[in-house]
Amino acid sequence: MDWSADGHLKPITPKVWPAPEPFAHVCPFSPVAANEDVIAQARFPEAPHGDALIGRYAGAYVGHVDEGAFRMGGSSGGMVSWIAAELLRRGLVDGVAHVTPRAREDGDGRLFGYRVSRTVEELGEGAKSRYYPVELSGVLREIEAVPGRYAVVGIPCFIKAVNLLRRENPIFAERITHTIGLFCGHMKSAQMVDSFALQLGAEPESVAAIDYRLKNADRPANWYTAQLTLKDGSTRQQVWWHFVYGDWGSGFFMNSACNFCDDVVAETADIAMGDAWVEPYSSDGKGTNVVIARSPLMLELVRAGMAEGRLALSEVDHAFISQTQAAGFRQRREGLAYRLARAKLPVQPVKRVAPSLAIPPRRKLIYRMRQAISRGSHRTFRLSRALHLPRLYIAWGRAALSAYHGLAYSRGRLGKLVDRLIDPKAAGRD
Repeated sequence: MDWSADGHLKPITPKVWPAPEPFAHVCPFSPVAANEDVIAQARFPEAPHGDALIGRYAGAYVGHVDEGAFRMGGSSGGMVSWIAAELLRRGLVDGVAHVTPRAREDGDGRLFGYRVSRTVEELGEGAKSRYYPVELSGVLREIEAVPGRYAVVGIPCFIKAVNLLRRENPIFAERITHTIGLFCGHMKSAQMVDSFALQLGAEPESVAAIDYRLKNADRPANWYTAQLTLKDGSTRQQVWWHFVYGDWGSGFFMNSACNFCDDVVAETADIAMGDAWVEPYSSDGKGTNVVIARSPLMLELVRAGMAEGRLALSEVDHAFISQTQAAGFRQRREGLAYRLARAKLPVQPVKRVAPSLAIPPRRKLIYRMRQAISRGSHRTFRLSRALHLPRLYIAWGRAALSAYHGLAYSRGRLGKLVDRLIDPKAAGRD
C-alpha cells in the first residue's frame, strides 16, 4: 500500500485486469472474489437468523459495557474493546490486531496504524474510533511469522479481506481464529485531519495526535467533538458541526472505493458493533452500542457477560439494527444501485445490489452531489494547500455543504427552490 495525493492508502497493483490470482481473490472489491453472502454462509452455517441488510446472525442487542472503564474509555458503548479483552482474558487468543495511535516520528508520518496487542493493558491503547487510513500488511506479516491464535478488529472491507485471505492461505486460516467487525459509513482521507488543523489555526505538520470523538457525558453522543494535540503539548478542539465538513453524510474526503461497497455492518465478522443512532440512545453522551453476534462463541460471550451483570444489553431484532444505520443502508442500497447504473469503470464492480436508475430525481441529485463533494474536497484542499490559501478550501466547503443541505434537507433558499421544482418528499433524510 502507498499514499495517494489525496491522503488515501492505495494498493500497489498491476495496471491491467485481470490481476494476478492471489490479489484478485483476496481484494474485497474484486469482481471475482467471493461476496459477503458466500463467506457468511460458509462461516456461519448454523446461524438461526438472516436478513437482507444485516446478514446472518445468532443474536442482536443494544446497550453498553457495565464493567470497568470500557464504556467511558471508548467512543461508543465499549463493546469492541470488551469483546477483544474477553478473548484475551479467557485465553482464546494470543493477540489482537487492532488500530492504535502512532507517533509521526515513527518513520512514515502516520497518526494511526495496526499492531498486535497481547495484554488487556496494551489493548486499551487502541480504544475509540479512528477515521484515518490504515492497512493490514504489517500485522499480517507478524501473524505469519509468529505462531499463535489471533483476533482481527476491522471495518467491513478489512474483515472481508481477512476472510478471503483465510480461504486462500492455510496459515492465516489456522492462526486468525476470530474477527471483530466495526459498522462503517465510509472511510476518510488523512487530509481530514489536516483540514481540522487549518480550521483551528494550526499547521497540519504540527499535529501530534487526534481524538476524533472526545467523550462528554453531558452532550448527546452524536455531537462529536474533535480534539487535536499539537507537538508543543497544547490542544485545540471543536464540535464537528462547526467545521466546514460538519456533516458526515455529505461525503467530504470519502475514499472512492466506498462508493461501491454494500456491507454496512461487517456481515462476515464473528461479531460486529456500531453506534445506536436512534433515540433515546443517540442522546446518551456515555455511548451505546448495537451488537450483532454471528458465531456461537461470540453469542456465548455476550450472554455470559449479560448473566454476570458485566454487560447491560437488551435483545433486539434485525429491524431495530437496520433503523440505527438507516442512512448508511440508503447509501449502500439505493445509492449503490444508482452509482452502479451510472458507472463507467475499467473494471465493473460486481455487487449484491442490482444496478438501477429507478429512484426519485431528488435522490439522484443527492447521490451525485455527494460524489461531487468527495472529489471536490480532495482537489480543492490540495489546491488551497499548494497556494497557501486555507480560506479557498473553507469557502468552497461552506458553499458545497450549503448546496448539499438544500438538496438533502430542504434548507435555505436552494432548499425552497428545489422543493418547488422537485418532489420535497425525497428530502429530509441523507
